[in-house]
Amino acid sequence: MGAPIAVGTCNWADHTDFYPPELERGIRQKEKLSFYAEYFPLVEIDTTFYGIPRPQVVEGWIGRTPEQFRFNIKAYRSLTGHEREDRVPRKPTAEEERDFMAALMPLRSSGKLVAVHYQFPPWLTNRPEAREWLLAARDRHPDDLLAIEFRHRSWFDHDAWPATEDLLRELECVYVGVDAPQVGSGTAPPLLAITSPRLCIARFHGRNRDTWYSGGPTSGDRFNYLYTPAELAEWVPAMRAASDSGVPLHVLLNNNRSNYAVVNAFDFGAMLGLGLPRPPKPVMETLRERDGRVPEWVETAAPVPVLPPEPEPPEEQVQPESGSQLTLSL
Repeated sequence: MGAPIAVGTCNWADHTDFYPPELERGIRQKEKLSFYAEYFPLVEIDTTFYGIPRPQVVEGWIGRTPEQFRFNIKAYRSLTGHEREDRVPRKPTAEEERDFMAALMPLRSSGKLVAVHYQFPPWLTNRPEAREWLLAARDRHPDDLLAIEFRHRSWFDHDAWPATEDLLRELECVYVGVDAPQVGSGTAPPLLAITSPRLCIARFHGRNRDTWYSGGPTSGDRFNYLYTPAELAEWVPAMRAASDSGVPLHVLLNNNRSNYAVVNAFDFGAMLGLGLPRPPKPVMETLRERDGRVPEWVETAAPVPVLPPEPEPPEEQVQPESGSQLTLSL
């Protein structure tokens, strides 16, 4: 029996052809997270990369998920060097650091926070000044589990990877293995490595070589890619080995065009025997279009359990006021 494996997607709001139509409009859109949590035990909050939410907003996310649900959260863009002035990454302001740390507090208090994800940009290459950004992140989060994603091959090529791996172990950070287009220098090789005994992460961006550097109006345009089962299966032996070593694993899908991330998350759930519920009909239709049939595992998957409605309180009731050394190369 290996360590737990959890699969989910990066963000929950962007998926189309997944949610019931009544959740796509108006005030009921906030119910999307509750619907998502009926199918998956984990999500990465990536909207925090673009803007820092107020703690009350984060408390709402926590309240709309069951007790066993877990979050990873992406660091705000200035904390990772994405904000530049004259092509030089600018340091985050004191207000940005303060506000982001405040947004983490409800997640920590709830026990639902697993990792804080620092995705560094391609222009932070393997140089001493770039390593200072990692040290600053570690100092900023003395008690948080940090996950580090690189976007430049200088951290890996020309025998650089052993030193990179040692640095992450020294800082007690989780290396985020990625599946991404292997084109140019602004990417990372498909590598799963354990640099912390607390967690291992695999993150999937798709393999769309045409849009990796050009992007589009939305992130879905850049990550417009639906994996085949054969492509995902390439990672399964390394994932099982990580779990068998006793390290929990997070599998996160970031190919967030249409319902592609959701479809591939269900694929991984079946491949890894995670016992996810039967997917909604729009997801089954995408599976049928891709594979020419609905996979057998869909028929054997259990439907989402229907919970009984909560009893209404009596009318007179007054409501209260509100270290492992395993490296797995694919």
